[in-house]
Amino acid sequence: MSMRVEFFTINDELWFRDDKESKRLSVGSEIIRVIYDKIAEFYPDALKALNKEYARLMDEGYKRFRIVNRFLKCNFGIIDKTLDLNERGEFKFECVPCPLRGECKLENVVCSPKFDSRISDAEMRVLQYVYRNRDREYIADKLCLSEHTVNNHIKNAYARIGVHSQAEFIEYATRNHLFTDDQGY
Repeated sequence: MSMRVEFFTINDELWFRDDKESKRLSVGSEIIRVIYDKIAEFYPDALKALNKEYARLMDEGYKRFRIVNRFLKCNFGIIDKTLDLNERGEFKFECVPCPLRGECKLENVVCSPKFDSRISDAEMRVLQYVYRNRDREYIADKLCLSEHTVNNHIKNAYARIGVHSQAEFIEYATRNHLFTDDQGY
C-alpha cells in the first residue's frame, strides 16, 4: 500500500484515497494497522484515551478500527491538495469542523494530538530556542548551561528525530506542532 494517502468523509463515513483508488475505511482495511502503529508510536496519549473510550469492545480488530476511525475523523476529512499522510509516513493535520469543539473531553488529546518525539525535557527546552532562531550562546546564557551542553542537546535530539540541520528541524517541529505557543523565547 502506498504511504501517500488523503482521508475524507462522505455521509459521516471515512474514506481514503491512495495513488490507485478511493476506498471506504473498514474493519479489514490494510491501512488500519499502518495508522494504528503510527498512533501508538507518535501519539501515545491519544492511543491511551481512545483505548479507554473503546475499552468495552471485545473484538480487538473492531476496537482498532474504531480507534483509527475516530483518530482520523478528528484530524482529517477534508479533501485538499495536501496529502494527509505523505510518502515519508508523516501526518499533515487539518482543522476539522466539529460540533463538540471547545467541550469535547478528547480535544487536544485525540484532536490535534501532542506529538511524542522522544526528545528529553532538557533537549526540548534547548530546541524551543533553536526553533525561534536563537544562537547557541544566547541559549546557553538563558538556560544557565555551557555551550558544549547546548550543542550536545541539539546533536542528540537531531539524531533521535532524524534531522541534520536547523532548517530540517524547524520544518519537522512545524509539521509536528512541537511548539504551538510563543512564550517569549
